[in-house]
Amino acid sequence: MTLTDKHLKELDNPSLTTNERILLRCRIAADLIHAGQYETAREALGNLWQGVGQRPEIKKLKPEIAAEVLLQCGALTGWLGSVRNVLGAQEQAKDLLFEALRKFQSQSRYEKVSEAQYELGICYWRLGAYDEARLVLREALKPLTDADTELKAKILIRRTLVEISENRYYEGLSILKEAESVFEAASDALKGRWHGQKGLILRRLATGEGRADYMDRAIIEYIAAIYHYEQAHHERYVGNNLNNLAFLLHKLGRYKEAHEHLDHAQLIFTLLKDTGNLAQVDETRARVLVAEKKYREAERIIASVIKTFEKGGEFALLADALTLQGIVWSRLGIYESSINTLRHAVRVAQDSGALTNAGLAALTLIEEHGARRLAETELCEIYRRADDMLKDTQDAEYIARLRACARIVIKRLSGMRLRDRNFTLHGAVYELEAGFIERALEESGGSVTRAAKLLGLSHQSLGHLLNTRHKRLLDKRTPVKKRLRSIIKKLQ
Repeated sequence: MTLTDKHLKELDNPSLTTNERILLRCRIAADLIHAGQYETAREALGNLWQGVGQRPEIKKLKPEIAAEVLLQCGALTGWLGSVRNVLGAQEQAKDLLFEALRKFQSQSRYEKVSEAQYELGICYWRLGAYDEARLVLREALKPLTDADTELKAKILIRRTLVEISENRYYEGLSILKEAESVFEAASDALKGRWHGQKGLILRRLATGEGRADYMDRAIIEYIAAIYHYEQAHHERYVGNNLNNLAFLLHKLGRYKEAHEHLDHAQLIFTLLKDTGNLAQVDETRARVLVAEKKYREAERIIASVIKTFEKGGEFALLADALTLQGIVWSRLGIYESSINTLRHAVRVAQDSGALTNAGLAALTLIEEHGARRLAETELCEIYRRADDMLKDTQDAEYIARLRACARIVIKRLSGMRLRDRNFTLHGAVYELEAGFIERALEESGGSVTRAAKLLGLSHQSLGHLLNTRHKRLLDKRTPVKKRLRSIIKKLQ
């Protein structure tokens, strides 16, 4: 019998007071949330909470009990909102958690303040607000002592995930090394988290630095994480690590094994009715299919993934999925849609504060379209933004991509050369013409009439060029105004 089962049996005890029963329900819910059993945790709360989007009724509760109810309802709102992709759930979760935090502060219950901050940090991370997540999690650690082993371990793990999300891998490794002694005496569930995070960091370092030994070590860490989670009966986290392992195997070109692990993860999340994690598994599968050059299959899968992430409002994940869709459409020759999707991915990630994701989307836009299909001014601006957003990255792969994109920009600015692989006289003239037209429109504020004078053309000639050969520049001009029709001819 697990501790949670024991607590569930205690609920049948008729001698419990109302307050004792509420606190017990909250304790059971907390255990189930930690185990990833969010739906069961919702049931454990009973009538205390009506579900995501609902605020618990706490007016008649004592302050210390009200705070506990708010904490568990806030945490569960965030987790259920994530797995069910409920739009606005993370903001609702933050509101409940902030209210719980303030109540705990007024009661000087600083361990509970840390617990509320831990859950808040997770909400910020899901939204792609990494700076806020890092700050809140650091604050959560400050009042804890060596006796607060489990909570400290959970916060440290979440901190590493924030660092990984911004490619600060060595900071993540440093945190794990600092926490190693904490995890040695921890439960299987916490050991699973420690191994899983270490595997994630080693995999990122391996792909970035070309370290085959790190790849092998990452595989070992993932397998260890899966083992410990299975021992703890944490199925949801088994699925997460199977997905991570599949991603690593696809990087190694072991596509068949990757698909097998994804099938296993998909079965777990399907049984759990976890649409959020199912979408992440599908995104990994789409990446494997792209690596196998099965673009039509990848196109079908990634379209469904994007719908799921749009519904849930998890913008960092959405930006990554949009970036992958842009790659797929580029490989299928659907260039205009690919460019627009990649631009959208940059905006989505940047607006949410997920600057690393935005930077990678910008690099992808240059890699897929910078050599020919982007205007020079846009190309330079995209590179500048990517360089700024990735300025703190420690990922050697991303740094190499930045340098490769810089070469694309330099080559474009230096003009096409006679011995270039795809050189044609028509193409060179087309690019030169497009560049001058774009600059003229920018200098004239979008006025076709003034731009035409700068170019030595008539208004009609420039309009014809825009409507035929250079349609992508149409959005650079001011909207066409309809001319009033003369009524004089009609009267005559």
